[in-house]
Amino acid sequence: MNHQCTSTILMIRPASFGYNEETAQNNIYQHKPVNTELTNIQQQALIEFDAFAGKLSDAGVNVIVVSDTPEPQKPDALFPNNWISFHEDGSVVLYPMYAQNRRSERRTDILEKLKNEYGFAIKKIIDLTHYEKQNQFLEGTGSLVLDRVNKIAYASVSERTTPELVREFCRQLNYKPVLFNAVANGIPVYHTNVLLSVCDKFVVICLDYISTEAEKEDLLEILKKTKKDIITISEKQASCFAGNILEVKSRKEESLLIMSTNAYKSLNTEEIAHLSRYCKIIHSPLNTIEKQGGGSARCMLAEIFLPGK
Repeated sequence: MNHQCTSTILMIRPASFGYNEETAQNNIYQHKPVNTELTNIQQQALIEFDAFAGKLSDAGVNVIVVSDTPEPQKPDALFPNNWISFHEDGSVVLYPMYAQNRRSERRTDILEKLKNEYGFAIKKIIDLTHYEKQNQFLEGTGSLVLDRVNKIAYASVSERTTPELVREFCRQLNYKPVLFNAVANGIPVYHTNVLLSVCDKFVVICLDYISTEAEKEDLLEILKKTKKDIITISEKQASCFAGNILEVKSRKEESLLIMSTNAYKSLNTEEIAHLSRYCKIIHSPLNTIEKQGGGSARCMLAEIFLPGK
């Protein structure tokens, strides 16, 4: 039986975090730093990262922190969920990335570490990275929001999410693809996980971004069939990363909903109470990471579902 949530998370501690010109081409959430901010961006990101990882650990999550390598410089290394995903059948998927300077984030030494130091079994590697040569991309659980129990892969089409690769992923891992179009400020939303989070008993979704009423209705119909409580957020809340959230389990099987403080503050009392019926909310300030990196809490967490050896 597949599980929706895990208690083990991989995080990459950044060595050279910063504003990435290549990803900024289609990520409206990234903001170019002003000169006064440049000197301490990496330092500030480290403070935010360590506090966040510490909070998760204190809440009972198994957090595996691997340090980014200094060379080559990788401004987005702390977003590992875009290049790798781990599955309960022991398979690992490696993904084709849109930005050339993000491709060096893929590190086989991390897989060796998970096997040798942490005792995980890796039975199969599904390598989709060769699609980069054809300018086709699929950025992990940024592009794909997985309902692991019902085996549905939700994907919002963008320059970073090629429909054919969504289907290829689904063929290889036996998922059903659900493709749709989502637009913010006139351009496709760069990653699905900005507007949708599938949790154990509920989903959080920003329907304002979905392009047409027909697509909205189709998507809602599929979500309703999974019998999950549908919690909607506004476009403004999604821009505060209230959709970029993740449910994880503690070692004691407590349900935790992970988000940034920015996301938490965008929710009203009623919404917080609604979410708190299902999970204990854990939030941490990620302002620098969100502003310069254009990603938030969910992007920083690569869930490990691998079996033990």
